[in-house]
Amino acid sequence: MRYAAIVLVAASCLSVLVCAQSAEELVNKNIQAKGGLEKIKAAKTRLTMGKVKGAGRRRATVAAFKQMNMRPNLYRQNLSMQGMTAVQAYDGSVGWQTNPFRGRKDPELMGEDNLRDLLMDADFDGPLVDYAEKGNKIEYLGHDLVDGDDALRLKVTLKNGDIVYYYLDPDTYLEIRKEIQQFVRGSVRERVVDLGSYKPVDGVMYPFSISEGPRSNPGAQMTTIQKIEVNVAFQESDFALPASLRTEEKKSGLVGVH
Repeated sequence: MRYAAIVLVAASCLSVLVCAQSAEELVNKNIQAKGGLEKIKAAKTRLTMGKVKGAGRRRATVAAFKQMNMRPNLYRQNLSMQGMTAVQAYDGSVGWQTNPFRGRKDPELMGEDNLRDLLMDADFDGPLVDYAEKGNKIEYLGHDLVDGDDALRLKVTLKNGDIVYYYLDPDTYLEIRKEIQQFVRGSVRERVVDLGSYKPVDGVMYPFSISEGPRSNPGAQMTTIQKIEVNVAFQESDFALPASLRTEEKKSGLVGVH
């Protein structure tokens, strides 16, 4: 019996090792499919522009968006419609926003819960690149189906405890779907993101078609990318906290999540 137990323990350890190696292999293949680490990290800034179409209560709405990313984690997105522009930004430590569509024209600080999506978008290379250094953990969960097609499923547990399931195309190793689970104050927020129409920009593959929404309505929002440019001349001031909020930040002691 003791011999059998030793064999079972050894087999279990081997299985864990194989899974870990498979996860590492898939991450490496995904990075290579995108263009390789050298080309990915050659981009210091990224400008993304396009249109977002969402299903409103009465009719579909279309907004133009402009997204700016700067290493290591500076982020800003402008969403414009009907002569108004909403802004969400992260300056590397604090998130802030203006939302005239909800009657909030003045800049305001974002709390930790509302920062979760912003921080994921601010991660210049995404959770898979340098995942260990970022405090993320990966697991390979085997094969799955996405709309009837075979896919390879990776589980990424972020440093903050949120989970992203990546579904990779078994032929290209590019992600075709992400399922995101965020744990906020005892509740779970889930959404599904489908990615497609990949095109190269300076040797790196990017999705130009993105649909997302809650699990009950995964196609609620459709994003069509019209242009991606890298190494555009941005300044840190483009992402900086507005002057009106600097005093408020000092008073509240609000610090962003890294």
